[in-house]
Amino acid sequence: MTASSSLPDEVAWFVPGRVEMLGKHTDYAGGRSLLAAVDRGHTVTARAREDRMLLVTSSIARETLEIDLDAEPSGRLGAGHWSGYVRTVVDRLRANFPGRSRGAEISIESDLPLAAGMSSSSALVVGLALAYGELCRMGDEPAYREVVTDRERLAEYLGCVENGQSYGPLAGHRGVGTFGGSEDHVAMLCGREGQMVQYSFCPVGFERAVPFPEDRALVIAVSGVQAEKTGSALEHYNRVSLSARDIVGIWNERTGRHDATLGDVVAADPGAADELRALIDPGTYLSARLSQFLEESERIIPAATDALAAGDLATFGSLVDESQQLAEEGLGNQTPETVALQRLAREMGADAASAFGAGFGGSVWAMVPAERADRFAVDWVDRYADTFPVAGRAATWLVTRPGPPAHRVRSS
Repeated sequence: MTASSSLPDEVAWFVPGRVEMLGKHTDYAGGRSLLAAVDRGHTVTARAREDRMLLVTSSIARETLEIDLDAEPSGRLGAGHWSGYVRTVVDRLRANFPGRSRGAEISIESDLPLAAGMSSSSALVVGLALAYGELCRMGDEPAYREVVTDRERLAEYLGCVENGQSYGPLAGHRGVGTFGGSEDHVAMLCGREGQMVQYSFCPVGFERAVPFPEDRALVIAVSGVQAEKTGSALEHYNRVSLSARDIVGIWNERTGRHDATLGDVVAADPGAADELRALIDPGTYLSARLSQFLEESERIIPAATDALAAGDLATFGSLVDESQQLAEEGLGNQTPETVALQRLAREMGADAASAFGAGFGGSVWAMVPAERADRFAVDWVDRYADTFPVAGRAATWLVTRPGPPAHRVRSS
């Protein structure tokens, strides 16, 4: 969504998927994450039309969504999951930047596994906003330039596009139904090739970058259990998200403060974390959720990044194991399949391994020596299929390293 002197006729952007190395459900709670973009993703191409129709096709869905830009938004997200994200982005851009929309044919090509925890849905949001936004020169709008001053702010805005919240003067509009944050969007827009980036959230703030070991690769096993955010899965996802708000609500009620996130509470005073723990009934889901956030965001991530910077992969692996355990016991968002994949990876000698993403299925990453990454991946998935034959038949794998952030492929 960059400014230009004339309306382009065609724009194409590549947007990568992402791996959440650490930072399970911490971003929207004002915590921190350790992230990496990957070398797979969506390529979104937008070509101008003379009329006021928007035709969107997906190589994966193999269908075309038609939107009449002169008609009022229908209020429905559409029957297809991917089409709901398209409508969400288009409707929000039309609402925030009226008069800028133009007819276009948009095509989406992808080599990113869907519903695998690599955030294909957020990559779609980012890709559509970048390609269609540039085609319409929405970045020329004063309201846009006022608040979207860099890629970090763009990531925040697109996180709000997805969850439906307002962003400064850019009024909120119907989102996709998930109460998530901007972690995915930050990784896709601000990742660094060959490095992992540590960010804090609410607001987004860069903390540090650490090189990914040159002789290591990331093997990602897609469990075969789809990490959907629809139906009952959406309810489970939002329970994890909304519980962080519930804890802050208890804190504000008891203290008379007006903190917005758990991160704000922790930053308020050196003793705030202990005081907050004392306010939450022990043995409850809220207590477990609070412990997970505090340990993951305040202790594990800074220590793990330090270990990586020092080349101490043994300590890094132990800290990642703690994060995985907290996800299982504190978040309650793991399935037997993702738990088994993580345990298998460590048994097979991976330096570190963890489930990642929203949970309730999806993928597990493992850091292994690059020279044996392909062999490790085959053996890993084969051993997994021995225990989970149904999911194992649908399981896939890929080998990757931290890749570049979203970038323009062409503009004419």
